[in-house]
Amino acid sequence: MVDTVHHLSKQLTKRITALGFSAYGIINLDYVGNQASDGLAEFITKHRYASMEWMRETQTRREHPKNLWPEAKSALVLGFNYGPSTDPMANLSSTDKATISVYARGEDYHQLIKGKLKELAGLLARDTGEDVKVFVDTAPLMEKPLAAQANIGWQGKHTNLVSREFGSWLFLGVILSAAPLHSVSSFGQGDCGSCQACLDICPTNAFPAPYKLDARLCISYLTIEHKGPIDEDLRPKLGNRIYGCDDCLAICPWNKFAQIAKEQKLQARDDLNTPDLSQLLMLTDSEFRTLFSRSPIKRIGLNRFLRNVIYAVGNSGNKEFLEKLAPFIDHQDEVVKDAAKWATKQLG
Repeated sequence: MVDTVHHLSKQLTKRITALGFSAYGIINLDYVGNQASDGLAEFITKHRYASMEWMRETQTRREHPKNLWPEAKSALVLGFNYGPSTDPMANLSSTDKATISVYARGEDYHQLIKGKLKELAGLLARDTGEDVKVFVDTAPLMEKPLAAQANIGWQGKHTNLVSREFGSWLFLGVILSAAPLHSVSSFGQGDCGSCQACLDICPTNAFPAPYKLDARLCISYLTIEHKGPIDEDLRPKLGNRIYGCDDCLAICPWNKFAQIAKEQKLQARDDLNTPDLSQLLMLTDSEFRTLFSRSPIKRIGLNRFLRNVIYAVGNSGNKEFLEKLAPFIDHQDEVVKDAAKWATKQLG
């Protein structure tokens, strides 16, 4: 018996647009290739996942959507624009300000987009009569290769998705369906050509080759996922980046087509666009939780956040910070204490 192929209903496609999604595509999971799983295997074999053990533990499930959910037949992949209104790298030379990754300057995108996906998934389940599952960057599912196969964009040499219409700034969400869906795509593909601006600008040389990333050297990994002290050789290269890094994204020439995010909740808060290092350094735990109550930054906790801020202070060259660093020399957290001693030495 041949399964009936379902087309997206007009109501569903209208809701995709009304909910603010910028692009979408549908792929038949029977035709998802092995290129992404081959790259994942190399990433794991060469230990480029750093301390993210869940990458190794979930490798098999991550290799193909059907390994995660055997009943899945189709994937509806959606992109949500979060383009910044200012140059993400404009603040990198500041001696008293911090730099936060664009995606974390507004509200946490996980909950925002997941809520929208759940509404679309409900409509899809109603239209097809089949089960669905929703994913937003928190499950062992490789969204970027799926988005590339759905023609939403392509994976650039920095391994992130690049779009002809939105440059580097697309959040991705996926709805897996047990129904066979008619394949569609929003936009055509593109490529990086001979450009390697994203590789050249990386402060830590985290790309061993085009289309390959070593998380052990990636500033986003180091400032967000890495829990202990950061290697002293890498600390100066962090500059004033205290949460994530956008260098390889922001430098991409395709950003000439980028658009400012329309979703108000994703637009940068004034206090996070150019945050003051001195004020961040003085945050108490309750103040930290209040300031970042609706931000992805909250999940790293105050001490890891302070570690990052203190590294930035140490890189500032601003000796006025020495007095403010003094209380941290005897901090109860050993990583924070180590960061303070290092920063004091840098400024001393």
